[in-house]
Amino acid sequence: MATSLKAGSLWMSTVDDDLTPRPALDGSLVADVAIVGAGYTGLWTAYYLAAAEPSLRIVVLEKEFAGYGASGRNGGWCSALFPTPERLMARRHGKQAVVAMRQTMNSTVDEVGRVAAAEGIDCHWSKGGTVAVARTPAQLRRARAAVEEDEDLVLLGAEEAVKRCGATNVLGGVYTPHCAAIHPARLVRGLARAVERRGVTIYEGTPVVGLRKGAADTPVGTVRAPVVVRATEAYTPALPGARRAIAPVYSLMISTPPLPDDFWATAGLAERETFADFRRLIIYGQRTADGRLAFGGRGAPYHFGSKTSAEYDNEPRVFAALHRALVELFPALAGVPATHSWGGPVGVTSDWSASVGLDRDTGLAWAGGYVGDGVGTTNLAGRTLADLILGVESELTSLPWVGHKSPRWPPEPLRWMGINAVRKLVTWADAARL
Repeated sequence: MATSLKAGSLWMSTVDDDLTPRPALDGSLVADVAIVGAGYTGLWTAYYLAAAEPSLRIVVLEKEFAGYGASGRNGGWCSALFPTPERLMARRHGKQAVVAMRQTMNSTVDEVGRVAAAEGIDCHWSKGGTVAVARTPAQLRRARAAVEEDEDLVLLGAEEAVKRCGATNVLGGVYTPHCAAIHPARLVRGLARAVERRGVTIYEGTPVVGLRKGAADTPVGTVRAPVVVRATEAYTPALPGARRAIAPVYSLMISTPPLPDDFWATAGLAERETFADFRRLIIYGQRTADGRLAFGGRGAPYHFGSKTSAEYDNEPRVFAALHRALVELFPALAGVPATHSWGGPVGVTSDWSASVGLDRDTGLAWAGGYVGDGVGTTNLAGRTLADLILGVESELTSLPWVGHKSPRWPPEPLRWMGINAVRKLVTWADAARL
């Protein structure tokens, strides 16, 4: 599995280690904290726990290898985007909660950069912000509405927007400084090494088949711990009793070869701004440190029963659509084939809301539902879980997403019908330029 993922993914083919497997769990053991999942959420939680309490026995259990899931495959936006819609958050908790969440996410971007620098993690960090261009009148209306709702966004005229992102047919756009372009697999692999230096043990090739009070069960033994953290995101439905907690929705990516200077002279992205536009079916991209365009988007089908499979990472129809979209944005790429194509699932809750929490009665903790905006949010989740587990009352533990529990998704076939119907609807709306 590691070999096939490395072959398809730009990120995994350019990590700064060889993905040598760590040992698997070979029997039962006792720990202070057991963490299920060696992606960003699990590793950030382990990092901050170990930093605060070096004496803790922390064990991370991973079915595949550290960074196998979305943490090693995403678009590389370490952004201040928070998954829960601000209007929904304001209705639930008030405007001040929205302000607190936004300020915390802004500072979280810098915290990720601080840790990467402190731990010597070369994740190609470049805080150039994000530019989202508007290329139709409907997109421009959405851009203006976004600025009215978010004081951190700057409205750009057509000339300003083109200077940042030289795409075609740009009518305007928005810019925020609160985002860094990163190499996501280098970050997660470096973070795994950093937690090991702090005494955390990571067991790879170790699937967890059940969670219960004080225990994480595997086929080869049980890890007993007063606190068990579920950090499985899109793979959560594979756990008993969690089939309807999260819907795995696939997002796919392609990348170009390194592009010449004359392309970048007109394409812009001089500060390695991450970029998108205001179409309804999400796209996202970045200029990589070695001068490629890494570009992704939604559009792959949701699979019945919240099933995930390595087969679903490869959707030639979606890869072709992504290439067409990229050429539409940058026509100079018309004859440039993609060198890499890959994908994976992101976790979506029924109310589109991320959450983090700890049930003190059972000792079961969780974080997830990032809807594809997890690179920064997972860091906040790790710091918040560390405070909750250690019993520290802080500004983080009082944020509005703490303790939130999303309603379960409806049963099949309603879930399959609903998610795929929305996907088709937004695809149609974009084609109609609505």
